[in-house]
Order: sequence, then structure tokens, then C-alpha cells
Amino acid sequence: MTSHATEVDLESLLRRALRTTGTEKRWTADADEMWCRLTHHSGIRRTQGWKLHVSATAASAPEVLVKALDVLLGEEAAFKFVRSLEQVSALNSRATPRGSSGKFITIYPPSDDDAARIALALHKATAGLAGPRILSDQPYAPHSLVHYRYGAFVGRRRLSDQGLLVWFIEDPDGNPVEDKRTGQYSPPPWAVSPFPASVPLPPQQEKAAGNPVLLGGRFSVREAIRHTNKGGVYRGTDITTGAPVVIKEARPHVEGDASGSDVRDWLRAEARTLEKLKGTGLAPEPLALFEAGGHLFLAQEEVPGVPLRTWVAERFRDAGSERYRADALAQVRRLVDLVAAAHAHGCVLRDFTPGNVMVRPDGELRLIDLELAALADDATLPTQVGTPGFSAPERLLDAPVSPTADYYSLGATVCFVLGGKVPNLLPEEPATRPAEQRFAEWLTACAATLHLPDGLPEMILGLMKDDPGERWDPARAREALRGTDPARRPVHPGTGTTRADEPHPATHAATHTAITGMVDHLVDSMTPADDRRLWPVSTLAGETDPCTVQQGAAGALAVLTRYFELTGDPRLPDLIATAGHWIAARTDTRSIRPGLHFGGRGIAWSLYDAGRAIDDRALTDHALALALAPLEPTPSHDITHGSAGSGLAAAHLWHRTGDPRLAELVADAADRLAAAAQPEPSGVSWPVPAEAVSTEAGKRYLGFAHGTSGIGFFLLTAAAVSHRPHHLELAVAAGEHLVANAVMVGRAAQWPAQATDVPTAPYWCHGSAGIGSFLIRLWQRTGDKRFGDLARGATHAVMERASRAALAQCHGLAGNGDFLLDMADATGDPAYRAMADDLARLIVSERAHRDSHVVFPNEYGDVSTSWSDGSAGILAFLLRTRHTDSRHWMVQQPG
Repeated sequence: MTSHATEVDLESLLRRALRTTGTEKRWTADADEMWCRLTHHSGIRRTQGWKLHVSATAASAPEVLVKALDVLLGEEAAFKFVRSLEQVSALNSRATPRGSSGKFITIYPPSDDDAARIALALHKATAGLAGPRILSDQPYAPHSLVHYRYGAFVGRRRLSDQGLLVWFIEDPDGNPVEDKRTGQYSPPPWAVSPFPASVPLPPQQEKAAGNPVLLGGRFSVREAIRHTNKGGVYRGTDITTGAPVVIKEARPHVEGDASGSDVRDWLRAEARTLEKLKGTGLAPEPLALFEAGGHLFLAQEEVPGVPLRTWVAERFRDAGSERYRADALAQVRRLVDLVAAAHAHGCVLRDFTPGNVMVRPDGELRLIDLELAALADDATLPTQVGTPGFSAPERLLDAPVSPTADYYSLGATVCFVLGGKVPNLLPEEPATRPAEQRFAEWLTACAATLHLPDGLPEMILGLMKDDPGERWDPARAREALRGTDPARRPVHPGTGTTRADEPHPATHAATHTAITGMVDHLVDSMTPADDRRLWPVSTLAGETDPCTVQQGAAGALAVLTRYFELTGDPRLPDLIATAGHWIAARTDTRSIRPGLHFGGRGIAWSLYDAGRAIDDRALTDHALALALAPLEPTPSHDITHGSAGSGLAAAHLWHRTGDPRLAELVADAADRLAAAAQPEPSGVSWPVPAEAVSTEAGKRYLGFAHGTSGIGFFLLTAAAVSHRPHHLELAVAAGEHLVANAVMVGRAAQWPAQATDVPTAPYWCHGSAGIGSFLIRLWQRTGDKRFGDLARGATHAVMERASRAALAQCHGLAGNGDFLLDMADATGDPAYRAMADDLARLIVSERAHRDSHVVFPNEYGDVSTSWSDGSAGILAFLLRTRHTDSRHWMVQQPG
């Protein structure tokens, strides 16, 4: 085993224990970045069963490990432990998922009897030591560090019905069952516990039907607002007054440090801050601080209203951009006054964000969640904790408490209120561009849609200076606001809503740099020797089959193929061949999953085009065999997972090959959708079948990915292949349903995710960009002006939301920009291409340079190469802004 400075402590303890017990020859040690694993030479190992976990804090981990090794090295059960104290701290952080938090040591007992015996021995050995409760498990005894749950011992995964890879175990009949790792102990019904009687749950989790929990003898818990690793936040009632309250919980040992401090100390600090601000109207009134079941609770007055983050989203949606601008400016003035007032009362906020400000029904603001706030006489709290994007850079680097950090957070929060987001500026390597320069580039790119009053961009940039000593204070910000007139729009030459000329050469240069840097990143990050993933992707939203369009190799391959066709880059033929054959080796032509983005025919689409581009007959033959393979049975109708997506890919390949078998598959898919269509008063829809997604049964989605517009688009395509009038009639009926459910806010056409909802964001997946992509083609086919007018209205929704959007295809600017380019192609109006250029400029302004590579953040702040949320989808759009080119995954006639 190798060890580094942060790993020496724990791994050296293992080596010493092996020597002391004379058991070196009985164990094989193996280590990766996170874990040190020990396997006994007996080789006894089950695939599933009752596993044990032992928790620890960063302070207690060395002693916990020594005590546990005294037990485990004399057993034959395989086990693993976290390699470093730094990783122990990360495992216990407030941001750690509740299903994995606290698991310092994991043990895999050979039998149920062994599990019970080892658990008892570990419980006795570690008694009295500190460690958090593991929420996914059952504690062995009250206050025990030892926990247990039933689950998988070896990593076995399968694709769920939603196309995501999930861990699984088997029931007694051998059927696969998902091994869910949540923040709640829930063993499968067939698993009989070999352990002593269960430990009662903490009081806030004991709620029985009809019996609300009473905490502190005074506060009746009504509902949970949220659950996080550090503890829950609950709504309730003060039974002594009848007043509504909010109760915050802090779990022992979460965010524990070497001194023994943890989030309970944060909650105590919040109580002190609320006492300091009592009667000022700046924050909730404190009511009580008390312990129950070993957890600390703080009860405070409930502030009516919604968090500022929610207010921004809902107010913009309901009011539209024109009315929202005046409302937002009023909130900016209140935010400046709020920070100034907090400072005047001796309170440095340290985590001033849109999530920590409540907007009352009268529009007034209140501070909430003051756990990181510091009073003048309190400097004992952690200083490296904050909210990325809103916390000043020095705040995350252990800088002393200073009001100037709040100035930065004020600027970021003002930016969020006015623009809808704060850009996620990933670290650069080397860091040659100052953060304030990069932020200024993004804010300038927002000018096309924000129309900020004169002076506001300067104020935001002044508050967010890199140098704390140069930042504007609230007084200077207030002075700048006095000169703003929300009714006066500044003139920004070259905005997408007014211009039809070519973008500035600097924009072209930045786009070219981003394109070449992304291609370099895709070329250099491909790992054909890796059997699991060809390109790195983010899996925070779930992990798919490694070959799919959505998140797998097929999406990146399709974009690199197109780049080669447009540029002739000599690096790419060999790379395309390697990627294509990597995918071919992992796709079975005996049967395939349905759908375009998650299914086999989407992979076939990508492989066929790749083989065609480099004249590789083996790839095109495999792609055709894959496309003609029998589909696994599916109740899904949509583009991403269902019949419409499978049929759309078959239509594309029919255009490419002319193979009549593919035309039959197109017609069959359209007929299947015709049979499943449900009449609506306004047209037709396709409810989600219970067999597809039980939790979504009956929902009638309108968007492109999962609903009416995507299915309608396929039927429009199918009609041109099958020449069957009822396919076209059904596509028109789908369009009628979309017309009936459109919501006009000013000039912007919006749609709800389903008819009973409020309008959703204007993205490809559910909103205006995807629906408009269908309607503009329906207008082209039918000439019906209503469809064209709504598509034009969808472009206004897209542009009004531009500064607020993420960057990706599925839920972001790249997918929205592709729709605008479709509009330019369909209408011949160059204004839509100018709008697309504005979105490209916004995307490019969030780039991060890493040597010759250019990367972008996804919605979770990760770097990903995937089609749906990563660089492949972004690259596809940016290429279309520079070349006359067709849109990916939309059927084109053969060229």
C-alpha cells in the first residue's frame, strides 16, 4: 500500500496492528483513493446479507480503528475503512448524502450468526467513543457506533426501467430488487434480523399516525421542511401560544472537527445571533434551545412567505420580464438595507444567499438560517464553510471574519435577483484570468436579455471585487441605486432582440477557442482501456448504460463525427473508429432497450453515422443490426425511453439506408402510438402508463423529452415515411393540444410540464424550446399560422430566461440555442440566428481553461462530457453557430 501525508495516520495503525497480532499473512490489503480494503485468505464472501458499519469522527477515528482492528483481525470477515482523517471529515459533512454519511468502517460478515457476534464485539470495543448515527442503518444499541443494514456485498448493477444503473440484491426467488441507499433504515421484508431488538428512533422520527411529535414539551411538529445530513428543519406549533414555529435540528458529530466541535455548536451560535437581533425585525424571534434524544433543537418564530430563491423563480414566471424588472430592483434596495442593518447590529452574516433570505407577503425581507453568522465577540465558528458562488473566495480559504465578505455575497445575491443565477466559474489551470474579469465577461454577455438600468452592472462588479479592500460597501451601493430608473432601458448595441448582423469578431474568437478547447478535451479524455466508461461523465443525477446517447459514449461520438465532417480534423478518424468499436463491443444485437436517448436505436444512429463518416463497413453493419434487433417490451411512449424515440431513430436510418425494414419499424411505432393516444377536449395526449413509471402514472406531459410534443414530432416524421394520413392527423391533434395549453405572459409563450401545472422553465425537456421545436415544423408542414405564432412566442420565453439558464442541452442554453437556429432555418429570419449567437456568447463566458482544454460546469457544478448535461451537447450547438448544419437527433433527408 502507498500512503500520503493525509493517509499515514490510519494506514500506519493498520500495519502496526497486523504486526502486533501476527496476522499479516492472513490478510490481503488493497487501497484506492477512498478506501483501504482487507480480504481474509479464507476467501469467504457472500454476495449479499447483513453488513455492519462503524461510525467515527475525525477526532475519534484513530482510536475507533485501533479498537475495531482488535476485533476484525481475529475474524474472517472482509472489511474496509476510509483511508484518511480528511476523508472522514468529508464523510461526516453536512453536504454528504444521508444514505452514505458516517460509514467509516464497513464489514461483510460470512454469515448472519457471524454478523451478530462481530457486531456485539465491535459495540463493546468502541463503547464510549464518538461517532454520528448512520441514517441508512439501524444502531446496534442506544448510542452505539455499530450499525447494520441488509444490502449488497459485491457491486452488482442493472438497468432500471428508467434506464439508470442501480445496485441490486436478489429476493429468495432470485428476482433482482434495487438496493436503495437512502437516509432511512428499510430492510427488505424477507430479511430476518439476527440482531437484538431494535433501538427506538429519535423523537422527531417517532411520529405515529394521527399523533404529532411534541418536542421540548412545548412544540408540536407538523411537517418536515427538509432533511439533510446535519438534521431536519420542521414546521410546528407552539402549544403555549398557538403560534406557528420553525424547529431546526442538529445531529451530533456532523461536521465534527479535531476539537470536537460540530453542527450543534453552529446551532448554538445561531441562537446567540437571534438573541442579539431580537426585536429588530431583521430575523425570526428565538423561542427555545433544547436537547431531545441527544439531538439539539432550536425553535424560532416562523416567518411567513417564501425564500428569496423561490420568489425570484415564481415572480419572474408569473410577472414576465417587464414587470419583474421593477419588482427586482425594489428587492435589491431592500437587500442592501438588510445587510447594512445586520452590520449595524454587530452581526457579520458569512452566508448571505437567496436561500437564507425570506420574502414576506408584504415584500419585506428577513434573514433566516444564521448558523454561520458571527457576532463581534464570537470568532470560534468555522470559516471555511459557505455557499459556492455566493461566498467570497477568501471565506472558503479560512480568512478572518470580515464584513467585506458579506459585500461580495450581497453582490452575488443582487446578481441572482436581477439575472436569475450566479455563474459557476470553475477553477482554471493555470489561473491566469482573475475571477472578477471572468465574472465581468459573463455579466456583459447578459446585457442582451437583462436590460439592467445604468449603474447596476458597475455596482454588482464593485461589490464582488476579488480584493476585499476594494469592494463597495452598502452605503456606496445605496448611492448607486439612487440614480437608477427601472423604466429606463440602457441601449446595448447588438442584442438578439433587435439586431440581425454578424456578432462582434471577439465573440467569434471566443466561440472558436471554446470549440477547439472542447474538442481537445474530448480527444484527450477518451479512455478506451476503461471497460466501464469511454469518457468521463457526471453521475450525480444517476448513471446510464455507458453506450447511450443521453450520458454515454454515443452522444460524444456523434458530436465528434459531426466535427470531423465539418472540419476534416486529421486526429479524428482513428479516434472515431476506436470509439465506435468500443461501443460495438458492448452492444448486443439480440435485443435492445427502447427509446432514443436511453435506448439501442439511439446508439445505432450514432454508430451508423460514425461508420459512414470514416467509411468503416463493420461499424455501419453493426449499427444496422442493432437498429433491426428486437426491442425489449416497453409501455413507454416518449422520445427518450419509448416508442417515439425508437421510431425516430429508425426513420433517420431509413433515410440513410433506404432499407424497407426500417420503414416498417417507423410505421409500427407510429401505429403503436396511435393505439395508445387518449382523446382530449383540445386534441390528444399520451398519459404515462403505470407499467412505465408507477409514480408518474396518468401524467400527461406536454414537452419534447417525455410528452406530447416529442411524440407529435415523431408522428410528423413518420407520416412522411409511411404516407398514412392518420399519422399526420395525430401529429396535428398533438399540436392542437399544445395550442390549448399555451400560457402567454407578455410576448412569451410558455407551457406547464403537464396541463394541471404552472408554467415550467423554457427548456428542451419539458418547456418552450422543445415544444417550439415541434410547432415550427408543424407550421412548415401545415401552414397553420397558430403553430408558427406560438413557436415565435417560445423564442421570447427562451430569450427572457437566458441569463437564468444552465448551459446544457436538456435543461439549458445549448438546447434553447438549437431551437433558435431551427427557427432561423424555418423562417429565414436572421434575428433568430442573432439570438442564438447571444446564447452562444453567454455559454462561452462560463468556460474554464485547463491548459489546452476548455470545460464547462453542468447543473451540479461538475465537469461532464455527456450529451444531456455536458460538453458534447454544448459543442453540438456551438458548431451550428459557426457552420450551416443540421440539428442532432432530428431526422434529416439524405444529403
